[in-house]
Amino acid sequence: MNTQDAKRVLETALICAQQPMPLRDMRTLFADEIGADTLRSLLDELTRDWEGRGVELVPLSTGWRFQSRPEMREYLDRLNPEKPPKYSRAVMETLAIIAYRQPVTRGDIEDIRGVTVASQIVKQLEDRGWIEAIGYREAPGRPALLATTKQFLDDLGLASLDQLPLLDGSGEGAMRIGDALADQSSLIDTQAALALDETVPASSIDEPAANDDAVPSSPDSAAAAAPMEPQA
Repeated sequence: MNTQDAKRVLETALICAQQPMPLRDMRTLFADEIGADTLRSLLDELTRDWEGRGVELVPLSTGWRFQSRPEMREYLDRLNPEKPPKYSRAVMETLAIIAYRQPVTRGDIEDIRGVTVASQIVKQLEDRGWIEAIGYREAPGRPALLATTKQFLDDLGLASLDQLPLLDGSGEGAMRIGDALADQSSLIDTQAALALDETVPASSIDEPAANDDAVPSSPDSAAAAAPMEPQA
């Protein structure tokens, strides 16, 4: 198979894929007759081929995906005017702390936020597939160590934690992550669109749990002050 034919096969598979496609699946397309280096070269060519169009080919944590460009959102929203649900500040602060300080325990999050973290908040993030327990700390009670998932990176449109937006200490870092997640959900091609309201009802997301409205004025400053070492 020549290069042009191989690129057509790869392009077709990526367009039709329901999820980001990893390299191993791409190799399966060609019965393992094309190596990883050649595939990456083909992906680079496809990326250049789609420059200037309304759709782009992007690498994510679990593979490659075609998705619409940010500037197309205004027009695509007219086809689907229903907005994805917005997450409460408490939920976004919790997610931001986990993303930048992982792995962390619920107690660590409470120390940073200065308020109790309701079980409902952790469950919402787990149900959405954005966080998971990756182990347990050797401490009294063996609290679970929480970290973000590859699904979180895919939904945010990132390939790794290194691409997370920088916190500026203004107290808006957590909500910026939330805004980015909401924006990304409306930009993704319909074949891989995020149905945010399928997992967690908007009504339950928008209502902070008890005591979660008592947030410090600048929780992200506290998170930014300590060393942040994202893990792959």
